[in-house]
Amino acid sequence: MAATKKKAVRKAKKGESIRQVAAIPFRLNPRGDVEVMLVTSRTTRRFIVPKGWPMKGKSGRKAATIEAREEAGVLGKTLKEPAGTYSYWKRLANRFVRVDVIVYLLEVTEELADWQEAKRRQRAWLPPADAALLIDEPDLSTLVATLTIARPEPLNPA
Repeated sequence: MAATKKKAVRKAKKGESIRQVAAIPFRLNPRGDVEVMLVTSRTTRRFIVPKGWPMKGKSGRKAATIEAREEAGVLGKTLKEPAGTYSYWKRLANRFVRVDVIVYLLEVTEELADWQEAKRRQRAWLPPADAALLIDEPDLSTLVATLTIARPEPLNPA
């Protein structure tokens, strides 16, 4: 993945936009309300969603699924259609670059007790409105706050 980041940084230095993919892990709590998982960033410890660089030979959806496993320790089904996009300013060694992020919803089926970045991140399940308050990126905050997840239709009680 380091090569992908280096390529993205080269593009940014030329003034080109760079992209990442992200996952918003979600679940229904016992009352049937949606909860989303946020993780802390490694350096600033701010709450974010799992995200990363596109991966050669993998769709954006698949890359977002892999990032969620590595950064948040969650497994599940990533929905086919992106939930939306947001942009943020990424801090590099001597500058900031704008990154456009395509976001996918990941329906969590399993939480791992131990995962790749467990020692470097914390994770939290929150209602979308509460999660949105903790997110610094305004576009991502709005996306999380207005999240609508299609619930399965109830069976027709004939």
